[in-house]
Amino acid sequence: MEIKWHGHSCFEITSEAGIVIVTDPYDESYGYPVPELTADIVAVSHEHRDHNNVAAITGEPEVVKGVREHICKGMRFYGVKTYHDTSSGAERGENTVFLFDVDELRLCHLGDLGHVLEASQLRSIKEKEIDILFIPIGGVYTIDAKGANEVLGQLEPKIAIPMHYKTPPLRLNIQKEDKFLKGKKRVRREKRLVLRKADLPEEFEIVVLDWRH
Repeated sequence: MEIKWHGHSCFEITSEAGIVIVTDPYDESYGYPVPELTADIVAVSHEHRDHNNVAAITGEPEVVKGVREHICKGMRFYGVKTYHDTSSGAERGENTVFLFDVDELRLCHLGDLGHVLEASQLRSIKEKEIDILFIPIGGVYTIDAKGANEVLGQLEPKIAIPMHYKTPPLRLNIQKEDKFLKGKKRVRREKRLVLRKADLPEEFEIVVLDWRH
C-alpha cells in the first residue's frame, strides 16, 4: 500500500491491487494547488469546501459519505458519527470518522474531529485494532495538539499520520505540527509511506508526510 499526502486532510491511498482511495479533497480557495487525481473511491468526512471537492477527482469514483456501512470496490467503509466542535455540532456541524481496510491494514481517517471521543464513539471506532490513524492536530477547527494526544491515547494506533495543520500554502490560521511533535520519540518524515502488514512497527510511531510531490 502507498500513502501520499496532498495537504490538509487529503490523502491518496493506493492498494497493492491498484485501487485508489482519495480522502477529503479540497478546492483552490484554501491555498494548496488542487492536485490532479484519479480515483476509484472518494471519502468525504463532511460538507465543507476544504473537504468535499469531489468534482476535482477524475475517474468516475464511487463517493463515500455519511454514517453507515459502505461497500465500494469490495472494500468496507464504516462511518462513525462525531462532531466538528465540542458542542455536539452546534458550531460547525457533524463529522464522519471513516474506518476501512486496505491490504489487511485497518485505516482510520478522523476528518475534522473537533473533540475527544465519547465512550460510544470509541467502542465503534475500536471494533478492530487500528494500524494507521490520520489525525488532525492544528486546532481552531479541529482538535489541537493536546486533544490529538488524548485521542491517540484512546485509539492506540500503530502509526499516526498528522494532518490539518499549518503549512506555507494553507490560508487557514491554525497551528503548525511542531507543538504536536514536541517530545515525541519515534517520528520520521517521508515523501510517501509504502508498507505492508508485516512492516508495521513494534512500537508506536508518527510519520509526517510531505504535501509536495
